[in-house]
Amino acid sequence: MTTPRCAMLLRAVNVGGAGRVPMAELRSLLAEQLGLRNVSTYIASGNILCEAPEDPDSTRAAVRALIRDAFAVDTPVILRTHDRLARILAENPFPDAEDKLLHAMFLEGEPERGAVDALTERLRPGERIALRGEDLWVDYAAGGVHATALTRPVLDKALGVAGTARNLRTVRKLVELTAS
Repeated sequence: MTTPRCAMLLRAVNVGGAGRVPMAELRSLLAEQLGLRNVSTYIASGNILCEAPEDPDSTRAAVRALIRDAFAVDTPVILRTHDRLARILAENPFPDAEDKLLHAMFLEGEPERGAVDALTERLRPGERIALRGEDLWVDYAAGGVHATALTRPVLDKALGVAGTARNLRTVRKLVELTAS
């Protein structure tokens, strides 16, 4: 029987020269210092794949501390198991959206009450959002991410919890890469 896999998603690393975390070095440190098994990464924007740890919360905290200490980058680490990623993908509320314009935002915890109402007020024409537990789907419509009023500060304030987004193509790839 194979061990279940997971994705640990880092927020805002290696984007525009900020938050530089070399993935090859990170993979080595995660295996050597934290004992994570079968560690790999997908693209340089902070997608760590490994065997699912027995204690996800302490592992997330240890990974965050390791990244802070080794690279001077303090970033949330959000863990999703393969089964959860597959369920999130299967429950996509906007199957008619364009892949590159639809994002799943994975949250560190439960969002604040009223978050959806606060964000709905900021939507531009054609944009849609749907909250599914600790995951927020955002269809950015024709304008894309660069034309939205749902900026990171707006999302953080309304949600009351940190999150990191991946487009639909990346979500599909993470499901594939975490399959046992």
